[in-house]
Amino acid sequence: MSTPIIGFEKTRIILPLDKILPVRIIKDPDNMARYQIIVASIREIGVVEPLMVYPQKGNEGFYLLMDGHYRLHALRKLGIPEVECLISLEDESFTYNARVSRLPPIQEHNMIAKAVNNGVPVERLAAALHKPVKDIKEWLNMLKGISPEAVELLKDKQICPGTLHVLRKVIGMRQIEIAELMISANNYTKGYAEAILLGTPKDMLVDPGVVKVPKRISREELARMEFEMANLERDSKASEENYGDKMLNLTFLRGYVCKLLENTRIKRFLANRHAEMLAEFERIAATEGV
Repeated sequence: MSTPIIGFEKTRIILPLDKILPVRIIKDPDNMARYQIIVASIREIGVVEPLMVYPQKGNEGFYLLMDGHYRLHALRKLGIPEVECLISLEDESFTYNARVSRLPPIQEHNMIAKAVNNGVPVERLAAALHKPVKDIKEWLNMLKGISPEAVELLKDKQICPGTLHVLRKVIGMRQIEIAELMISANNYTKGYAEAILLGTPKDMLVDPGVVKVPKRISREELARMEFEMANLERDSKASEENYGDKMLNLTFLRGYVCKLLENTRIKRFLANRHAEMLAEFERIAATEGV
């Protein structure tokens, strides 16, 4: 196994802000919620992630900023004179800006809960995240009423708190089923969860009286929706069960087609008699990871 190539020097350096040259302009960041969070976080706990810089050619002592423009702007706003940096080995910023992985909400909840359990005051967390204390307390209770199995399924998904609120209206077994449906559809929105909720049998609701059916939906339409939702879930599970076998068959099929096309006589025959079939075989052979 090859060793991964490190894109920056392992040693960090402290640089004055006037030695760091931005490569892009930040316009009106004060109106951005993301920037406000950065400012609040730096003010409360300092810079967590070092800036990424690259030595400017022909101008010794100065560095081009590859990643961290909002952090640099916030540092200047707060009057902080210097910052810890990593030195990039490449003169390009695409890698750092294109590989951003947003932390899933459930993971954020776990981090906040762990910080509180370790003694960090809720007020300080609120200040660092630029959020009202009320929001942090609500965030701490985000998974209350959600089954551990559903949490495990959704822990790395970009699911919004509103969707979790919908899940609390059904029993644990149904929460797991809804989580599996959302994963299959790659849709974690509150609207999608509410649509599934309307098709949920009453015996799987925590409190049937709480779930309000829109007036424009009749009882017959609701019954049909429940029936269709049950069929959809059954078909979805059947597809998942057969997925592995189908992929294996397709892989063998592609290998067989590739072998056929390696035979010059067969390929010539197809070209002369069945050109459309040859084009389709070539398309299959060119497919990667069927």
